Amino acid sequence: MSDDTILPIPNLSLPQHVFSLLSPSLGHLHEDARNKLLDGIKADKMAPYYRLVTSSGALVSDPALLEEMEKANEEVLKTLDERLAEAEKTEGESEISDALKARANHLTRIGDRERAVAAQKLALEKTPGLGSRIDISLALIRIGLFFGDNALITQNLEKAEKFIEEGGDWDRRNRLKVYRGLHAVSIRQFKTGGELLLDALSTFTATELISYTDFVALTIIINTLTLKRPDLKKKLIAAPDAISVLPELPVLGDLVNNLYDCHYAKFFVALATLEQTYLLPSRLLSPHTRYYVREMRILAYSQLLESYRSVTLESLSGAFGVSVEFVDSELSRFIANGRLHCTIDKVHGIVETTRPSLKSAQYEKVVKQGDILLNSIQRLSKVLY
Repeated sequence: MSDDTILPIPNLSLPQHVFSLLSPSLGHLHEDARNKLLDGIKADKMAPYYRLVTSSGALVSDPALLEEMEKANEEVLKTLDERLAEAEKTEGESEISDALKARANHLTRIGDRERAVAAQKLALEKTPGLGSRIDISLALIRIGLFFGDNALITQNLEKAEKFIEEGGDWDRRNRLKVYRGLHAVSIRQFKTGGELLLDALSTFTATELISYTDFVALTIIINTLTLKRPDLKKKLIAAPDAISVLPELPVLGDLVNNLYDCHYAKFFVALATLEQTYLLPSRLLSPHTRYYVREMRILAYSQLLESYRSVTLESLSGAFGVSVEFVDSELSRFIANGRLHCTIDKVHGIVETTRPSLKSAQYEKVVKQGDILLNSIQRLSKVLY
């Protein structure tokens, strides 16, 4: 294995299949997910992960298959342990490091969580080359992503960033952006995540983490929400990397183009389709589905209302392809939560925009900060006197 090769281990498509199988609402995906999960486990002889998956109820246990995989795992591990012992006795630092990395990668490949983490950390400790240390940190991040271990991800993102600053090459620097972006999206830091994914769009190589098509889809989904309208055109709609993949992802083309072109009824249809076909079935995005759909609706309402001082509820319902009652209910909720700056005149059926002035906002900010300062002074005076 060359120093620059990053192995696609553990297989990060497998937790997605487990997620599908454990979601009753995704029953239409179960057969395909079950077959792909079992094929992936067999291909890498993932006995420890197979035990975990069968204990969760995602697959029915096959004792003969488990025994066969465990035996294969033990044989490989025995060979690797012998190679490590030989290197420690007769060879140098580089050979010991290679033996440790080979052992750690085997445990990572078969999904032996605790032993894989321990082995990767030992390999990191004993490996002198900066490039290899970055690769080991990235492997630990992938283990964290595979098992949903946020502490492991955060800890090793920090290490990888530190190593990159010490002299990481261009390829690893760009890979790390994808890792950071994916993690940011997973914890709902959509603006940060969107910027990182967009920055890596033209230089993407991290196929050990996510396929290129899925990466572009995620970049479009997140940035459609976070980018300003002029940037939406320049950075997404007109971006060659996005254009090349959009024919494979028609719903995303409908989403971003209809939002930009102000075809709100078609945008709502695309958003509803996206929710059912991409967001809810995704292990990464499913926990954020309600938030994402709500924020996208607010974005569309805000975009339309910015163009008018007042507009009838009937016009709004027609523009969005929904009933007057639905628009009234949604706007009332968003206005009450301070998310839309407008008022509804129910008597005349009119929505009037109430854009907050900059001076009023600055005044409120000064008053708020003054209150905080006075409270701090009062607390300090009690301590002193």
